Amino acid sequence: MAKFKYTAVSFSGDTKSGVLESKDETDLAQLLKQEGYVLVSAESEESANRKKGILNIQIFSGVSLAEKMMITRNLQVMVKAGVSLPRALSILSAQSNNPALKNALKGIGEEINRGQTFFSALSKFPQFFSPLFVSMIRVGEESGTLDGVLENLTHQMDRENDLRSKIIGALIYPIVVISAMLGIGVIMLVVVVPKLSETFRELNVPLPASTQAIVAVGSFLANQWYLAIIMLAILAIVIRQALKTKSGRKVGDTLILKMPIVSNIVSGTNAAYFTRTLSSLITAGVPIIEGLNIVSGAMSNIYFETAIKETAEKVGKGIKLSDSMQPYQVFPIMIRQMIEVGEETGQTADILGKLADYYEEEVVNYTKNLSALIEPLLMLIVGGAVGFFAISMIQPMYSILQNV
Repeated sequence: MAKFKYTAVSFSGDTKSGVLESKDETDLAQLLKQEGYVLVSAESEESANRKKGILNIQIFSGVSLAEKMMITRNLQVMVKAGVSLPRALSILSAQSNNPALKNALKGIGEEINRGQTFFSALSKFPQFFSPLFVSMIRVGEESGTLDGVLENLTHQMDRENDLRSKIIGALIYPIVVISAMLGIGVIMLVVVVPKLSETFRELNVPLPASTQAIVAVGSFLANQWYLAIIMLAILAIVIRQALKTKSGRKVGDTLILKMPIVSNIVSGTNAAYFTRTLSSLITAGVPIIEGLNIVSGAMSNIYFETAIKETAEKVGKGIKLSDSMQPYQVFPIMIRQMIEVGEETGQTADILGKLADYYEEEVVNYTKNLSALIEPLLMLIVGGAVGFFAISMIQPMYSILQNV
């Protein structure tokens, strides 16, 4: 006997769904027929769980921001044109190249056809649609302004994507230089150093400590490279798991906020995201406390997350937003002062939007100068590494020449 999830239709047209235990689908159809229903679809729980497992593997790969932005933009256009949500989602599902996202869009359309609201159907797929997205859709659906909310979401994701692209573009140069340096270093250690160390051994030359260290590392990488890969993989997993804990995140975020060049970009990016997201939520009609809680869960830095969460608690007790933010140094002074002006004039959402524009521009300016700031530092690192390697290898050769 197996349990089946089924959907059936009565002779009068009523739909029924649930779970029943039977030998197979034929037996299930007979059971439902006795109750006056015709079996429409059936799936064993074992099969459903297997599909769920496959879906989770696909979900792990994630969906790009650009793809989410494309879906939201196209959905907004179709909703504005009067296309029904199930049909619009079916079209988007057919267009998607991501199997997991394709199934999700199809599932959302099916939930709506069963009588579910759009936002409740979206909430069943949190791996694709954040609480921010779902909350704004809920407000738009309840107020009849869904196309406007989708347009607002598209604009926000467009700005976020643009900012992310500029940050990544600025980081490409240092990443390429560091990767090339590491690659050349590994080749030297694996190919050149073992040959030199063999020569030193044959000549019985005493090696300085720095040379011994390089020779030991080179020998290890040449002969036991697989252990090096395993150790690096274990280290990466340990660091990744540690950063998922609260204490690990605190250590990591503290280090980031103390780094001279990176701290400005991280602080500016979090400030821009906070103001832009809160502005969008308030504009959509989400209550301020709910909006703050949603934003806090989406912040990348634990100090911003904690500050926003505690700010929401204070606002819930009747304290003004600007006053609630006052004790937290992660919020720039300008944000606190401008929000106070917004509360006095009743234009908090507009002011938050202007603050978001300002901080996004600040982050872009930082990223433009990033290469110029990092280049001298990279030259020092590369020069130091090359100098250390050269001196360590030349010292034994110099000793050989002295003994000749």
